[in-house]
Amino acid sequence: MLLALEGIAGAGKSTLRDRILANAACESIRLGHIGQFSWLSLEATRSIVSLRAGRPAADGVRAVAAVRRDLELHARHNLAPALSLGPVIADRLTLSTACLIALLHDRPVAHYVQQLAEVTAARADLIVLLTTEPELCHARLSERPTTRRFGEDRPTAARYADLYEQAVNAWTEATGLPVLRRPCTTKPDLDRLAAACLERLRQTAPDAART
Repeated sequence: MLLALEGIAGAGKSTLRDRILANAACESIRLGHIGQFSWLSLEATRSIVSLRAGRPAADGVRAVAAVRRDLELHARHNLAPALSLGPVIADRLTLSTACLIALLHDRPVAHYVQQLAEVTAARADLIVLLTTEPELCHARLSERPTTRRFGEDRPTAARYADLYEQAVNAWTEATGLPVLRRPCTTKPDLDRLAAACLERLRQTAPDAART
């Protein structure tokens, strides 16, 4: 099973990921963890780095071609080997990429979701969209010592939140796969989300995934 955590910066993805990994370890469930990109194509990497810095490609077609190439490599060389050992949790994946392209180009996010969903080997079996309010996300980011990245300012974060809502609808329509929408605002929110995710992962973990 591939579980993808999605949402704007500060929504609680890393905190939720760490809690799930820790709980899985306590139950001796071998749970893999993987990032958003493969970084295996120099050309695609250049495009991705520019997009993440807030610099649009010449057009959306070129941007989606680059990230789709990276996603295909990710599925073949990273996701498939990891999934052969047991369930995997991804900290961002397809929807985050589609929202980033849509933010920088002028086509609806559904178009980019549909394009990337065609890479069936990289489809998450379950997406968890953290719907934590943008204002709270901004407050959390303000407490971090790191420099703010593109997309973390208030107006852009609000636009991102809207794009994610559109993206999950497009994802369900394109794939029929489930999306769990939940805020990660309080500790009880975190506890419930981690328990729900681990239950889904536990159900799909083969005996070989337990150590």
